Amino acid sequence: MYDWRLAPGPWPPFHSPPVEVRVPILMDSERISRSLTRIAHEIVVRTRGVPIARRLAASLREITGVDVATGALDITLYRDDLMKTAVGPQPIVRRTEIPFSIDGRHIVLVDDVLYTGRTIRAALDALIDFGRPSTIQLVVLVDRGHRELPIKADYVGKNVPTSRRETIHVRLAEIDGRDEVTLDQAEGERA
Repeated sequence: MYDWRLAPGPWPPFHSPPVEVRVPILMDSERISRSLTRIAHEIVVRTRGVPIARRLAASLREITGVDVATGALDITLYRDDLMKTAVGPQPIVRRTEIPFSIDGRHIVLVDDVLYTGRTIRAALDALIDFGRPSTIQLVVLVDRGHRELPIKADYVGKNVPTSRRETIHVRLAEIDGRDEVTLDQAEGERA
């Protein structure tokens, strides 16, 4: 996409008229809006995984009568795309809350959507900094495919084949006021 603009002046009298130059527009209003929306979704990854983990812990307590320890893991500084997605010079870092030792424990990572596997890779790196668990398993509400890394969920709520241009949105009552998972069709693919 290009914007045509007049070359900057001033132009002395009796010279040829200003020349138009092509200035590449890297992001227009729509692309800026889409990028900010994408970044916002990346920021809330932790937000959706935490309530899902707490719900799973509550279900396990109902089934087994055993309290399952839960925590929250911030992976911001472990992301391999940190410099591409960070807004401004400082990324938004949240607090990791793991109020127990993970050494020798069976750990279950929980995420809302499994896509490329890069978020889970970052979570594994962050988790290992806290100790050496006996095992690590992965639970995801939705697996949409398109893996870029050799990561596979041990437990999946639903497999949803998608195109790379589609987006899965998970909404949870604790954050969004309702529970639902939707598939946003890419522009031009809507019926």
